[in-house]
Amino acid sequence: MADGSQHSMAYVAESTYGVTPATPTFKAIRNKGTTLALTKEGSADEELRDDRQITDYRHMNRSVGGDITINLSYGSFDDFLEAAAMGTWDTDKLVVGKTRRSFTIERKFGDISDKPYHRYTGCEINTLNLTVAPGTRVSGSFGVIGKDMSPEAAALSGSTYGNATTTQVFDSFKGVIKEGAASLAVVTELTLTLDNGLESRYVVGSDSTIQPGAKRSNVTGQLSAYFENSTLLEKFLNEQDSSLEFSLVDAAGNAYVFTLPKIKYTGGQVDVSGEGAIILPLPFQAVYDETEDTNLSIERVAA
Repeated sequence: MADGSQHSMAYVAESTYGVTPATPTFKAIRNKGTTLALTKEGSADEELRDDRQITDYRHMNRSVGGDITINLSYGSFDDFLEAAAMGTWDTDKLVVGKTRRSFTIERKFGDISDKPYHRYTGCEINTLNLTVAPGTRVSGSFGVIGKDMSPEAAALSGSTYGNATTTQVFDSFKGVIKEGAASLAVVTELTLTLDNGLESRYVVGSDSTIQPGAKRSNVTGQLSAYFENSTLLEKFLNEQDSSLEFSLVDAAGNAYVFTLPKIKYTGGQVDVSGEGAIILPLPFQAVYDETEDTNLSIERVAA
């Protein structure tokens, strides 16, 4: 019987989409859980019979997808951040680009004896989700879309496995949030989502996808703050451009700085549900900024 306490994940970059390198060096994935799996479409036979029975059922297109849930820590997910942005780390700065990257992701069930390795090929990072909230660790997930999966009895011949990073998880105590370049000290939660809109593409002669199509980089989120004046609300009412920057700092002093140089708020509904403090939720849409040449940048700063 498999237990989550003996489940682990690792990945290796692919040079060719959907093809695992011959002698892979796997990197450990620090994670809280995953829904990564292979699923199949199905089709029941449409033939009509006088006994009302269905004569056949066939498996059709197969696809790999799911989320890897995480607590964000410095240096642990730089490859996945790079893949999500489709950019390239350049002097410790990452901006949104057009470079596609795929991985082979391996799940290992340490207490299963027959085929403990589940190997997923052609895995691309479709979405990035982050949540920063008071009094807790910075949590998030990477949404994955892949090509195929196979259960295996043993590790790949010639493969090696690196140890997981040991940097501490980011929390909300040391970071700073700036809205419109001014520090904002009344934030109750900040969420960020990057969505690449990857979609599987199928062709005649195969039941697995070719490399998925990619849509525009869509960066959205929500800033929630105590309602203390009309400054933020009026930015929504007046369709005013703003910007958002938040830094995450771990106990050792390592940091990530996320910058959305141009955003527009898409809502500002001031609901009241009781006698307590009133929260102003401000969903936002990030758009392309000509000066920064991106809708999102991430800077990493080592202690």
